[in-house]
Amino acid sequence: MRSRVFASCFPLLAIAGWLALSFASQPCVYAQQLSKRLILKDGSFQSVTEWQIKGDRVRYMSAERDEWEEMPKDLVDWPATDKYNKDREAGAPTPEAVELDKQMAEERRADEASSPHVAPGLRLPEDGEMELLDTFQGQPQLVEMQQTGSDLNRNTKANILRGAINPVASAKQTLEIPGLHAKIQAHANLPSIYVNVTQQDQNGQNQNGQNRDQGPQPEQPELPWDRFHIVRAQPQPKSDSRVVGSLKVAVYGKVSQNEKLIPTTAEKLTGGWIKVTPTKPLDPGEYAVVEMLGKEGMNMYVWDFGVNPNAPENAMVTKPEGVEPSNEPAKLQKRQP
Repeated sequence: MRSRVFASCFPLLAIAGWLALSFASQPCVYAQQLSKRLILKDGSFQSVTEWQIKGDRVRYMSAERDEWEEMPKDLVDWPATDKYNKDREAGAPTPEAVELDKQMAEERRADEASSPHVAPGLRLPEDGEMELLDTFQGQPQLVEMQQTGSDLNRNTKANILRGAINPVASAKQTLEIPGLHAKIQAHANLPSIYVNVTQQDQNGQNQNGQNRDQGPQPEQPELPWDRFHIVRAQPQPKSDSRVVGSLKVAVYGKVSQNEKLIPTTAEKLTGGWIKVTPTKPLDPGEYAVVEMLGKEGMNMYVWDFGVNPNAPENAMVTKPEGVEPSNEPAKLQKRQP
């Protein structure tokens, strides 16, 4: 019978002990929250709840160890101690908080430099390559653009003159991309295209750079940063395709390209990005972003899009964070020369 009574009382004793420990620890935590500081001349400090000066010694109650300690009075930087404790009583931020705010501000600046804002609450992705800034129902949205095709190899003629193009069979061939409409449809008639030139160049180097089996490859010529343009794509219902350019082949075999470029402006931004914008609103229809490779002509892998104010919302868009829809034009930080 006695053992049963003890067993039934044990949980109550355990709870009582836990409560006693909790209340015993609270004064220490509370003391640390209300602690002051003795700032020492070497830059360190002691967290205290109170102190007393006795001769050449200062006796203080440690907020961390909850016991009385003492040290020479000359070790304390009294002007700094008075200033810190007065500022804290007045609600001024602590040096740690000021330093943390400074570090966070520096991180935000570095983040902004690599991923510029294109609209309030909307920034370019850090690892993005090409993004279209659209406006849907008054809200700015970023849409990632994909190339039509794969196996990008921008610096070989096999890429430029690929597919069904046969310079011997005909003096003129059209350059076409499959489908009558692009998957991405811009609702704004003056969309901006953002290209990460650094990412584009790195992709080209990865594909045309050093091969372990073949050894170092010849360095590719540096391409201009403003090599990206917009062309009008002409739908071809019979072939279920869109024409983005044409090739003319002379009798002696020389090949020249012809594409109808839309007038655009190119602007350098931070983080390796450039902004390509039409100089005037685009008519509804189909378009493509093309890359001009100098003497090699136009890269046959393009980024297609359309302009259709009545199109449904694009899939997989990036929307502003914590910002209501707005028609305010995008503002960007220009790259410093």
